[in-house]
Amino acid sequence: MVETWHDATIFLTQQFQPKTDPAARGLAAFAARASYAAMMLTLTWGVLTATGWVRSVTGRKALRSSHMVLATGTLIFGGIHALGFFYLTIQPYSLQYLFLPFLSGQETRHSIGIVGFEVMLAIALTAGLQRFTSYRRWLWLHRCAYPAVALTALHAWFGSIANGHLAVVWLGGITLLIPAVTVSLLRFMPARTLERIGLVEEQVA
Repeated sequence: MVETWHDATIFLTQQFQPKTDPAARGLAAFAARASYAAMMLTLTWGVLTATGWVRSVTGRKALRSSHMVLATGTLIFGGIHALGFFYLTIQPYSLQYLFLPFLSGQETRHSIGIVGFEVMLAIALTAGLQRFTSYRRWLWLHRCAYPAVALTALHAWFGSIANGHLAVVWLGGITLLIPAVTVSLLRFMPARTLERIGLVEEQVA
């Protein structure tokens, strides 16, 4: 007898085991790639929004809204990616393994992916607190997204290597990675340096 929705799901998947596990893994892989793409676009667009480098394209409110949509997509697909392994019928991962980092026996690439995802989730949940706290404190928390993205990207690349998918996804991965890394580095360069290389106009007193 099945008593919960989860038990019913497991019971049904066991009846079609040869088909469900490849499908679950395929869904997890697709969600991982979609989350990676949305994450890199979120970072790139977030930097462009914060610096005002694309403010002439549209209003600041539209820029912030599109940044939030991309961030939400990152988290949704990231969550689907993790839960795909929970519903495997052969060697499924427990929820504890999927959402608690640095457990005994847990692979390092999984731990750093969990940390990156949960830091981004915390940032998203606290994004609306800007009006209730100082800007500097909110900005410090928001900038934790940079190491979180770095950890999640490492998880994605090492996962591709471990699963033998690197030859399939490396070009798209690098294409999305380079702009994100470039604008992030430019974000923290001194204004004088940006003026010297012609990326911003020199301020005339």
